Amino acid sequence: MDIQSTSVPSTANDGHHSDGDFKRDMGFWGNLALGFTYLSPVVGVYATFAASMALAGPPAFWMLIVAGAGQLLVATVFGEVVSQYPIAGGIYPWNKHLWGKKWGWMSGWVYMIAINVTIASVAYGAGPFLGALLGIEMSPIANVLLALLIIFLATLANLCGTKFLANVAFVGFVVEIFATAAIGVWLLLTVRKHDLTVLFQDFRPGDMQDQTPFVVAFVGAAIMGIYLYYGFEANGDVAEEVRNPGRVIPKAMRMTIYVGGLASMFIALGLILAVGSFEDIINGTIPDPITTIFMEAFGPIGFKFVMAIVLISFLSCTISLQAAASRLMYSMGRDDQLPFSKFLRKFSPTRAVPPYALIVSGAIPAVVILISLLSENALLAIISFASFGIYLAFSSVVFASLRARMKGWKPSGEFTMGRWGWLISISAFVYQVFAMIIVAWPVAGVPWYDSWIVALMTLGVVLVGALYLFGAHPERRSGIRGAAGDAVQSAVPSAESRPQGS
Repeated sequence: MDIQSTSVPSTANDGHHSDGDFKRDMGFWGNLALGFTYLSPVVGVYATFAASMALAGPPAFWMLIVAGAGQLLVATVFGEVVSQYPIAGGIYPWNKHLWGKKWGWMSGWVYMIAINVTIASVAYGAGPFLGALLGIEMSPIANVLLALLIIFLATLANLCGTKFLANVAFVGFVVEIFATAAIGVWLLLTVRKHDLTVLFQDFRPGDMQDQTPFVVAFVGAAIMGIYLYYGFEANGDVAEEVRNPGRVIPKAMRMTIYVGGLASMFIALGLILAVGSFEDIINGTIPDPITTIFMEAFGPIGFKFVMAIVLISFLSCTISLQAAASRLMYSMGRDDQLPFSKFLRKFSPTRAVPPYALIVSGAIPAVVILISLLSENALLAIISFASFGIYLAFSSVVFASLRARMKGWKPSGEFTMGRWGWLISISAFVYQVFAMIIVAWPVAGVPWYDSWIVALMTLGVVLVGALYLFGAHPERRSGIRGAAGDAVQSAVPSAESRPQGS
């Protein structure tokens, strides 16, 4: 494989960079598919359905709308930023230009850890579905081996290049859209047991209703939406591979929320109305309601087919996550911001991908998964940080954009929020804080270190990052490209700071 180090990206808007950087092989539909398969309604809803039903019952459905609206605000802010700074890696270079090198580095570090852990959690979660499809008797070792296989396949797919990635993402997008529609319709037609009035009823037992006001349980059920609506940032992570990124990416980000939200609500509605007893889910009698529903609706043979569809969704999600993670590490490596940057910034002109960054974005999740063989509690502790870390990284961009506006930044990309900029940005930041509180809220009835596991893991990640930042001072290295903090220095960024042009 022909590999070389990269220099400053050119300003070409189409084709590929003259210095061997990414090829612009991705159009609107490929970019949308990447974000959608990262968001993955099937993965998000199936992973949180039981927990959300146990907390609040059917009314948890409405939190899909609340979370979708909140993340749409965030996606709009991101669209404005990426339109001006269409640079590979997303959150790290955006924050570098909006605020400065240290802010960019810390946000990049947090997001890098979070997204690699998310890859591990999705691959590990795919294990049982692959096992059910292949008829494998599941065990901790079997789950680990199947998860490693998922990561290996995702890495191979990503190493095939941007065009192949876009095609795979589009296939996953089409399969998931049609499967979501078909499964949802079948559930509504064949095994529906309730009408829409259940979405407004509290099915919790009387003692639980007395102990916890419904509004508290309802807010807690926001995890269904909070754990679902991210993925649109991946649209911007591959900005140097998208044609006309200043126009295409902001639109693709919003469409990811629109399409993903509608698909998620439809499949969630079908599942909710097919539940036999909400009380049995709430009291823990039925810990896996989705399998119960699918077996009733599709039978043993149809169940295998559904498992295949679910597995495609998990694999597509893993591929998209890894693509985003590798572009972030490549971007930071290109700026000499991480250990072993000389490898992370290597680029393959033949396949137009950063091969070592891709390999690392497969190796780190693999190590996280292997940890489960030593301690399932350790795996849970690591994975618990994933969603909070992503939201923390998201909020860092929104906050940096607000600070830049206060200092006179006038967004100059092809997409701007205009006079709505302040209102949307402030509202987006408020939602991000709300989401982080929900994710980090301590769990009752467990030891304090388990109760505060999300906060403790976040503190650990931030402390390790801070020690490296203020000990090694990567922000002082000469490899950093583009003017840091230039958003607040000039209303019109310099040509150096806009490597792709608009």
